[in-house]
Amino acid sequence: MRKFSTRFSALVLSLFLATNTEGVAQKDQSAASGFVNPNLFKTLKWRNIGPFRGGRSIAVSGHADQPMTFYFGATGGGVWKTTDGGVRWLPIADSTFKSSSVGALAVAPSDPNVIYVGMGETDIRGNIAMGDGIYKSTDAGKSWRHVGLKKSHSIARIMVHPKNADVLYVASLGNPFGRVTKPLDAEERGVFRSTDGGKTFEHILKPTNDKTGAIEITLDPTNPSIVYASMWACFRNNYAMSSGGEGSGLFKSTDGGNSWRDISKSVGMPVGLLGKINVAVSHQNGNRVWAMVENKNGGLFRSDDGGESWQRVNNDKNLWQRPWYFSEIEADPATNDGLYVLNVGFHHTSDGGKSFRQIRVGHGDCHDLWINPRNPKNFILGDDGGGEVTYNGGATFSELDLPTAQFYHISLDNDFPYHLYGAQQDNSSIRIRSRNTESFGINRQDWEVVTGGESGYVVSDPTNSDIVYGGNYQGSLEKLNMRTRQSQDISANPITY
Repeated sequence: MRKFSTRFSALVLSLFLATNTEGVAQKDQSAASGFVNPNLFKTLKWRNIGPFRGGRSIAVSGHADQPMTFYFGATGGGVWKTTDGGVRWLPIADSTFKSSSVGALAVAPSDPNVIYVGMGETDIRGNIAMGDGIYKSTDAGKSWRHVGLKKSHSIARIMVHPKNADVLYVASLGNPFGRVTKPLDAEERGVFRSTDGGKTFEHILKPTNDKTGAIEITLDPTNPSIVYASMWACFRNNYAMSSGGEGSGLFKSTDGGNSWRDISKSVGMPVGLLGKINVAVSHQNGNRVWAMVENKNGGLFRSDDGGESWQRVNNDKNLWQRPWYFSEIEADPATNDGLYVLNVGFHHTSDGGKSFRQIRVGHGDCHDLWINPRNPKNFILGDDGGGEVTYNGGATFSELDLPTAQFYHISLDNDFPYHLYGAQQDNSSIRIRSRNTESFGINRQDWEVVTGGESGYVVSDPTNSDIVYGGNYQGSLEKLNMRTRQSQDISANPITY
């Protein structure tokens, strides 16, 4: 089987298939040396073969004046927009963005036509994609332009002033796969402010060392001059991940970001090593502030005096497991005591954080939330299945059938027509036909669940495509007979879990 490799510069929305009868017929004499003539790819055309299963989203937004319109950013598939409450979604930036992974998204509260998008993943699992700064639209996503922070790598949060669409705050994490190596990298970590719609940015809160960046920005809903920002010391490499250390902390500004004070040292906050901190402010009372703190004595903390003092109100691990990956919190606009906590599950409290109930969602592994301040039962949740819209406070959600599935590896078999194999992030592995005889093209009948999972490799026996091998975490390996559906663990022993 001839193998071709190419570099995808477009947004990876799902698995795609290229066909080119003219190119297949050609014989490149230099191929024997391992080189493929790039001219062979010029006439390739793309068609989507699925699967139409939503992939991970860590950025969602909407506007109070447009309750049917929402946006979500996919970690491997750009920005998507719905104008009918999540029934239909369309990609709106495929031809513009130069990177595929969306880390932050914000619609200006004062103008629904103004949208800011920050690129690069900030939930730093072992296989994430970097970004190239911030894009802006002034026509509700019809067109885009790049406005700055090109070397930021990972944008964690964008907050826009509620009355001025030209004033925005940006939390830039920087490059998590390595400490700062160039002065420019250090210059694009931390908190930034623009007062001219992104034409220029001020670096208003800088990191104190070479592995710290900003992970959170929150404006006080009752006073936008009060800004909270969280700095996070973290880094990844090919074999390890570090979360927490010197430089981490929660900071407060009362003058729109001109000056800052470290309130993670206030009475009641945990002492010792601090990691990721997420923050939310009540819509009724700006003195009520919540913080989800990563620490050996961490959990959910609450302040009723604007961060001067804190008390831990809940340390249930269901609320802050894997805090470096989850831990987003959002105040419920409906009540002073209401708060949503996003983790593997989706949780809500109505008593100030003492107790929580879990809300059933379409997928799980929850990362971001935007709530309509005028109708708090109307919101969009971003999780590992994409963007989910509700109009009844989470009793029901919209469907997740979108072609934003994130795949780490792809393989082919020798059948004719051949199949493609891959493991979807936080979903099952799958086998898909490359073509069928139906006039409407590839559909769900052409997808089959196979063995293996998430970041593992999935391949078939070269002589018998009914035999499929799939890898998973901890080096486990499984063999599956597609005809009989009999599976067998063939992992090399011993495996330590």
